[in-house]
Amino acid sequence: MYVRSWSSPAAEGSVGRPSFVADHGLWDEARTAAAERIEASLAAFDFVRLVFGDPHGLARSKTLTAEAFRAVLRNGMNFSPGPFVFDTGHAVAVDFLGDHGIGVDEIAGAGNFVLVPDPLTFQSLPGGEARTAWVIGDEYLRDGSPHPLSSRAVLRRVVDRYTEHGLAPVLGLEVEWYLTRRLDDEPGNAGNGFGLQGRAPRVAALNAGYQFNLDAHYDTVAPLTDPLALHLLALGLPLRTMEHESGPGQVETTFSPMSALDAADAMLVFRTVAKSWCARRGHHASFMSQPLLDAADPSGWHLNQSVTDLASGGNLFGTEGPSGGLPPQGKAYAEGLLSWARELFLLSVPTVNGYRRLAAEHALAPTRPGWSQEDRSAMLRVVGHGAGAHIENRIGEPCANPYLNIAAQLFAGLEGLTGQAAAPAGAGDASSVPQHLGEALDAFRAGRAARLLGEPLAACLVKLKESELRRYEAWCVQAAPAPGRVTEWEQREYFGAY
Repeated sequence: MYVRSWSSPAAEGSVGRPSFVADHGLWDEARTAAAERIEASLAAFDFVRLVFGDPHGLARSKTLTAEAFRAVLRNGMNFSPGPFVFDTGHAVAVDFLGDHGIGVDEIAGAGNFVLVPDPLTFQSLPGGEARTAWVIGDEYLRDGSPHPLSSRAVLRRVVDRYTEHGLAPVLGLEVEWYLTRRLDDEPGNAGNGFGLQGRAPRVAALNAGYQFNLDAHYDTVAPLTDPLALHLLALGLPLRTMEHESGPGQVETTFSPMSALDAADAMLVFRTVAKSWCARRGHHASFMSQPLLDAADPSGWHLNQSVTDLASGGNLFGTEGPSGGLPPQGKAYAEGLLSWARELFLLSVPTVNGYRRLAAEHALAPTRPGWSQEDRSAMLRVVGHGAGAHIENRIGEPCANPYLNIAAQLFAGLEGLTGQAAAPAGAGDASSVPQHLGEALDAFRAGRAARLLGEPLAACLVKLKESELRRYEAWCVQAAPAPGRVTEWEQREYFGAY
């Protein structure tokens, strides 16, 4: 029997040949060495999933054969800019065929960008019939410069600023989410389309909730969360705990301290893997802050942060001030977070739904800008002492873009440390945090966000959020929802995707 032998020209970018990475000097020694190890191990894999986090913080990917990835590793891969121009409901928010107004010429005509794998993020996905690896990529333009709409590039720039000051941020994650059981396998595609999300997954609660940390309640989720925890550990994530929160089937997952980029990557991996792991077992994981479920208590994402002095190795927040509490550097960092809170709030609470957690009826919601020792109603909580002292920022929602949420807080904290955190004139009501997406969007538009993000990404996010808010408000006009109630629109928009 004759079997055709397929062949192709030698892959540009293989060892010893020119490549996109080499031409533009994109990798340091550590990444180059990691790439060589990956090339030597590719025979052990069938597929490689190449991933990046879009502006909404959702993982977008292509699955390559291991052999195809061999060339992509050093040359990158073409990706469509669609994830940059669609809002949370996949409605076109940035006019890529006309005057898009964000200052990125490559968006015109939906031209491709280049996604280059970061070899330091390459890891095997345990389980499954196919031997699959996962790797996170960085977005670049054709000239080798970081893509202006890349959120991972924003965080890299902030970390570089810390390094210039001889500092390194350290982050610990506390993430609340909902685990439910699927009632059917219907995909919810009826009526779906661009900006028209179909029915959300139909689910049932796993317990009654409202017995905080009750061991019996954890036992109802343990058949899923225990093996999920082992799966996360196999991925190399520094998992600390799985806990049952107040809501029915509400889980809190915490991670040990990490570097900034590792923490953001870990959040992207965790949310993506948790959803796929649960879905394959007939369950649904959602990081939507307040889903449309009976008796659902809203979920938050607390970001624990401290700063290490690279020269001494010490924690800047680890010594007491003259009258106890945070030392002067810790207070300056906290003041930076507060000074920038309203202007950058959109990056920590980016959805219509996320603001429901900040309503007055939620007694422990971080509605009060300020910092305090252990007070859970304050936006910032000072936790621990000595080497373990850190600031817990409680404002984030679990589906926030991890790169932008972390970058925003680290940027603001560094502005405080370097004495540049004075609040601008007309910054808005400093007595409370924004209470809805429109208010946060107004503060973002009027503020200094471009200093962190750059003009193109700031303009892009405005268009994405304006589109999302416009569709929600149009739905409310037609449906006249009950005040204070989670709407069907929100459930369709966020419950499945997030």
